[in-house]
Amino acid sequence: MLDRLPVLLLKELVLLPYQEIKLDLKVELSQDVIDLAEELYGNKILIVCLDNVGDVSPELKDLPKIGVIGKIKKKIKLPNGDYRIFVTGLNRVQIKDYRQALNNKDILEAIVKRLYIDNSVAEEDKAILKTLKAKILEYMDLNPGVSNSVTATIDKIEDLDMLTDVITNFITFDIDKKIEYMNEFDYKARAAKLIKDIQVELEVINIENNIDYQISEGLDKEQRNYLIKQKIKLLNEELGSTYNKDTEVDNYMEKIDSLNISTRTRSKLIDEVKKYSYTSDANPDSSVIRNYLDTVLNLPWNTLSIDEKNIKNIKKSLDKSHYGLEEAKERIIEYIAIKKTSKKLKTPIICLVGPPGTGKTTLGMSIADSLNREFAKVSVGGLNDASELTGHKRTYLGSSPGIIMQSISKCGTSNPVILIDEVDKMTKDYHGDPAAVLLDILDSSQNNQFIDHYIEEPFDLSQVLFILTANDLDSIPSALRDRLEIITISSYSEEEKLYIAKKYLIPLIYDEYNITKYKFSDDIILEIINSYTKEAGVRDLDRLIRKVIRKAYLSEKKTTTITSKDVLEYLGPVKYGKEKKKNHVGCAITLGVTPYGGIPLTIESIFTTGSGNIQTTGNIEESVKESCIVSYNYLLSHLDTFKVDEKSILNKDIHINMHNYGVKKTGTSGGLACTVALLSLMLNIMVDDKICFTGEIDLYGDILKVGGIKEKIIGAYNDDFNTVFIPKENENDLKQIPKNVKDNLKIVCVNTFEEVYKYIFKKHK
Repeated sequence: MLDRLPVLLLKELVLLPYQEIKLDLKVELSQDVIDLAEELYGNKILIVCLDNVGDVSPELKDLPKIGVIGKIKKKIKLPNGDYRIFVTGLNRVQIKDYRQALNNKDILEAIVKRLYIDNSVAEEDKAILKTLKAKILEYMDLNPGVSNSVTATIDKIEDLDMLTDVITNFITFDIDKKIEYMNEFDYKARAAKLIKDIQVELEVINIENNIDYQISEGLDKEQRNYLIKQKIKLLNEELGSTYNKDTEVDNYMEKIDSLNISTRTRSKLIDEVKKYSYTSDANPDSSVIRNYLDTVLNLPWNTLSIDEKNIKNIKKSLDKSHYGLEEAKERIIEYIAIKKTSKKLKTPIICLVGPPGTGKTTLGMSIADSLNREFAKVSVGGLNDASELTGHKRTYLGSSPGIIMQSISKCGTSNPVILIDEVDKMTKDYHGDPAAVLLDILDSSQNNQFIDHYIEEPFDLSQVLFILTANDLDSIPSALRDRLEIITISSYSEEEKLYIAKKYLIPLIYDEYNITKYKFSDDIILEIINSYTKEAGVRDLDRLIRKVIRKAYLSEKKTTTITSKDVLEYLGPVKYGKEKKKNHVGCAITLGVTPYGGIPLTIESIFTTGSGNIQTTGNIEESVKESCIVSYNYLLSHLDTFKVDEKSILNKDIHINMHNYGVKKTGTSGGLACTVALLSLMLNIMVDDKICFTGEIDLYGDILKVGGIKEKIIGAYNDDFNTVFIPKENENDLKQIPKNVKDNLKIVCVNTFEEVYKYIFKKHK
């Protein structure tokens, strides 16, 4: 019979049938498994013990094929948010397959098969049962610490299958031995192995007693450590074990001697090694100390990769992988050039801010490749637990270093390029504030002494080149933003997308697919850009070109040239046309900026019966409402200037609406367009819908500087506007605009609204 159960992975802990264990679950995903089991699986979960405890992210094919079904007896939610659960083992099962749970894609679900076990008692079983009970009673006689209740429990059990699991539960076998017993379905084989292992334990106890007797007389304090080691050595020789803890301790000491670390850190590590040498292997602390030493000693304390110092080679490598992005490329080249002359140079902390699909993440990878450094990507989007960055203390079950130190360890050098992705999407709650932790990690004045809670010793992060990415600069906390070098990556124009598709995307797809016979003309690429994408970057364009090539290949297209007919067949009906909403009196178009690039927003206004009040709609913030009031009052104070008949607006309210387009309107940069729309309504003159505006207006009619000019102008260009009005104070920002955009778009810089009035309305009088 096949069952489906959610999976809970354990390290260094085995659950056997008839055993009850207590677990404290700190990780949110493990808590989700428990909640899912309660809701849909009758409080049952599948407990799986990992064979390789050092594997941080095991693949599905490496997961064990045998587990134990556990029943959740009790769940307690602790004050700190952790779960404490009590689980009883039911029976072993074979795992046929692992897959994602339907209710939560992050949770593993297993398809398991319960094997039939014949519980009929044969004469052979009775004999084995009797022998096993005799051996375990002999073992308990030599271990006075065993509870009498255990003896009474074993004495009552007449089921050999149950007896083997109960005995295995309380004998101090190591983790590997318990995994062997968990994986054995044949209870007779388990019983035979258990009898043999108990006999070995009895012999060890006898040998240990003999050794104690031999070395007890004349024992001197100065010889105590040496004699304890000799005792362990004799035990290993009697057992025929090849494991030598002395050798392992010596290896640890050699590694410590080879590291270029501070005296304090060296003393701490030596103390840990001594503690490990004194701790019995049967003590759970032994594996905890060993894992700690392995983790810390394998960190690249004094390992640095050699940077590429040839400026031309670096620039060539960056240009080969990415088009444009000149400011980011120049900053990297400046850093390498100055680093040649100064060893005291601080590593820059660069934050690439721009719409999705503009190449921020891949640029980080290319920077690492061009500098000949190792690369690691850390995604912090949605991260709300600061411990994920700083690590967990060793007192917690399954503790590990934070993701920064894990990345350093994987890279094997202490000066890699670490990309911290989606830094604007971190969240703050009762788990902590990850942004505050990043201050400590990124601040060049203190990150040379960064202390991970698991490592517990300072590690130098000052040589790491941190590159952050974000879509929205305003969502980054101000204290963190103050430590970053902000480099804005703007939207791509139509011509830039065409160039990127021809020189980067299509050759890369050809190389990946090993298909080069299909040809895309400029007109076809532009058709895909304008009719099927509406994005600031080129991610969607890349997906669509791949789709066209795949469809053409599968249809066994005879000609190699992709046509408009092919595009329509492969991609379906056109998604985005150039048609615009019908124009009206009282309408004007402003330009806004979203995390996805610049977009046009229509402001419309109408008269309603009233007494001069203003009503605003369209998902707008208070600052936008105030800007509308400023525009209206400015016009009221200049009715004569603009030739507005006062009688035409008496006893009338004005309703101003900003089309939603799925975005929230913030800021005051729509003030100029709002004033144009209101004057259009008052004068009953329609404004050309090929003209758009951006700029803040004050009560005196002055047009004030606004932000995001490059994004806005590129957005206007991509939407086929022919004229843009911007504040005169933003004229210097035009240096960032691509030449082809400026050549095909009339950009008018104005200081006052009267200049706009003369251009738009006066010629109609």
